[in-house]
Amino acid sequence: MSASIHVSRVRTLYKLIFRVHRALPPELRILGDNYAREEFKRHKNCNPQEANIFLNEWTDYAINLARQMKPLHQAKRKTVGKYLDPKMLDYMTDEQLVQLYELHKATSLQSEDSDQINVSNKDSTDR
Repeated sequence: MSASIHVSRVRTLYKLIFRVHRALPPELRILGDNYAREEFKRHKNCNPQEANIFLNEWTDYAINLARQMKPLHQAKRKTVGKYLDPKMLDYMTDEQLVQLYELHKATSLQSEDSDQINVSNKDSTDR
């Protein structure tokens, strides 16, 4: 793949991810945008084999998320994301496992904050 085609593919995928993120709830959108931005920066100078894997995985992510954001899917399931196959952990580097843990902490924090906001909003409307 020539350099210009590769750059074009990366740029198109990058824009697509941010476009799909627009349908996410605000707190998930911020988290997703920041994560995607950092991952693309981190892989800017990776070798061609890693770049291929990286692009394929992010393409799958964008496709799956776009499907989940369709109104019909949302009306039926009201869920976003999919579970990680535990077998995948065996293939991850220590750095990737740390990164996954940090992502888990960040999303757990977001969820707890949302729950607290919902509880405090409910309390204020009950008065």
